[in-house]
Amino acid sequence: MNPTTKTIPRHERPIASTPAKPDLVRETQMTRRVQALTVSECRELLKEHHFGRLAFVDAVGVLPVIIPVNYLLDEDTVVFRTDAGSKLDAAVRGAPVAFEVDGVDQDRQVGWSVVVRGRAEVVTDPVKLADLRQTPLVAWHPRANQRYVRIKPSQVIGRRIAIADLPPNWWG
Repeated sequence: MNPTTKTIPRHERPIASTPAKPDLVRETQMTRRVQALTVSECRELLKEHHFGRLAFVDAVGVLPVIIPVNYLLDEDTVVFRTDAGSKLDAAVRGAPVAFEVDGVDQDRQVGWSVVVRGRAEVVTDPVKLADLRQTPLVAWHPRANQRYVRIKPSQVIGRRIAIADLPPNWWG
């Protein structure tokens, strides 16, 4: 070592002299672009919207099914109407389901998504049914013998995503 060369102790070196690791930079950028929503924010978004998608596994337990539904948030449960068929069958057997609702603010290029996971069940309580009949909830394909189904949530998660670097014609 040259006696005229001064070595700077590591703890005194400027921070900028250490290059950031590419993975850390990418993770920081993603953190800025993706924001986890609180359960309260998720519930507000669920209250404000009335169209979502119900996901469950078919009665055989083999194939996933995703069906659009009109819904409302009743207290902490997602409620929709249906008649005989796969959605009602899933509810009768207490199947685990997922429900998703999302949206996009095209001007600000921000999207959001809320997912509710839980079990589906048929609403049978006469008082609750009377309350639900007073709501404007209608099925996608209304028929005479509609039943109310609710999703009792075990998990509610959501996120807001800044959608950057898209071509100007992306939204149509």
